[in-house]
Amino acid sequence: MRKWGPLVAVCLGAFMLLVDTTVVLVALPDIADDTDSTYADLQWVVDAYALALAALLLGVGALADIVGRKRVYAVGLVVFTIASLLCGLAPGTGTLVAARVVQGIGGAAMLATAIALIGAAYQGRDRGVAFGVWGAVSGASAALGPVVGGLLTEHVSWRAIFLINLPVGAVALFLALRWLRESHGDRTTRVDVPGAAVFTLAAGALTYAFIRAGEHGWGDATVRGAFAAAAVAVVLFAVVETRSAAPMLDLRLLRDRSFTGILIAGLTLQIAAFAWMPQVSLWLQTHLGNSPVRAGLMLAPLAGVAFVVAGAAGRLLHDVPARWTIGGGLLFIGTGALLLTRIDAGSDWTVLLPGLIVAGVGVGLGTPALASAILATVPPERAGMAGGALNTFRQLGFALGIAVTGVVFQGEAETVLRDAGVAGAHGAAARLTEGGGGAGLPPGAADSAYASGLDAVVLMSGVVGLVAAVLVVLLVRGGRPGAPAPKPDRARPEQAEGAAIG
Repeated sequence: MRKWGPLVAVCLGAFMLLVDTTVVLVALPDIADDTDSTYADLQWVVDAYALALAALLLGVGALADIVGRKRVYAVGLVVFTIASLLCGLAPGTGTLVAARVVQGIGGAAMLATAIALIGAAYQGRDRGVAFGVWGAVSGASAALGPVVGGLLTEHVSWRAIFLINLPVGAVALFLALRWLRESHGDRTTRVDVPGAAVFTLAAGALTYAFIRAGEHGWGDATVRGAFAAAAVAVVLFAVVETRSAAPMLDLRLLRDRSFTGILIAGLTLQIAAFAWMPQVSLWLQTHLGNSPVRAGLMLAPLAGVAFVVAGAAGRLLHDVPARWTIGGGLLFIGTGALLLTRIDAGSDWTVLLPGLIVAGVGVGLGTPALASAILATVPPERAGMAGGALNTFRQLGFALGIAVTGVVFQGEAETVLRDAGVAGAHGAAARLTEGGGGAGLPPGAADSAYASGLDAVVLMSGVVGLVAAVLVVLLVRGGRPGAPAPKPDRARPEQAEGAAIG
């Protein structure tokens, strides 16, 4: 246990925080009924957590370099666990969303330090095995969330999906304090507060713009203002990072096409593999009448296949170039999403099986390779920054994916209802995700509109996956995942050490 104790401690925390990205999916109808939430409210319940993770990963990682990665990881566990209690006790959607943000803050501290803690604990082939296990846990956790959420929601309450984190968090904290050893980066570095603030503004404004567009349409003045704010924030982020002596993301790393290609892969993998899940989960429950447990189990093939394939890939594909494992994974994910376009108004849940299985192969194949591949593109002193950037882009992909698929779904459903002569098609489309949302509509109109909306969502996800697969093969160099990293750029030596994060 002494040898693999650090891996168990990190993987348990990773499992808990990554399950919580998707555990709410099958609980959404119950949350809506209990808190009188709109579809936009439900999107924020999912996205508030992912956004907090994405926005704070790099900044928290820099702080971990200064005060210690084990310490930050342990504090993150405490914050996450307390926030889970607040989520479970939340009286309404506003409180729940706020508590989810706090959960994301704790999760960011845990996720920002995970790769560096594993890297410090293992060397050689053991490191490859450790990253393979961590990748398998990471890939399967998000996919397993709906199953866990369904069991707890149906047999206990939707609040139990958060309260279960209390004992799990306590065990993870005990193991972390016992088995992890402290490590630091460059203690003279500074936390890039301006960069973190501007990045948070950019990600939050962009997500808000998409979610509000689904509610109020593209012509809404607030939507246009949010998009403008996001664009300005992106420009400011580039300016701040370029001028900072210790940026949270050294933009010069983007000159390496492999580094950029892997970030694109992390972003798009989450969109293609998971962003469609809220609509599918709601379809299984509100339109097909399945219980939360049955809905979770119907989505389980993706999780099961991903776990098996990830474990096998970690052992058997260790020496295969990352461009092929990651690109191949995205190819499978994109193909799986396209197979889900077979859904129509008369479909039952079995129509999902081929797509879920194929997408699961892709998740299991591509996810484990991401962490080791990103580390191979940078010198050792930039390992923390590279790992943090990858995790940031993955969580940002999930958050933006949820927002964008919501707009695509509602736009297509509204078009179908309008063509069917339904008055107030926009409002009717928004109600499709609620229990009894088809009330007052012509026979079959709700099912047709929902199926068309789903088809549009999974088609978009499939195209994203396939295009990303091509980009990864073109951009990522063909070296082995464990190949030596390039020499650091010495053009600005004051940044070489100062920007690394956990």
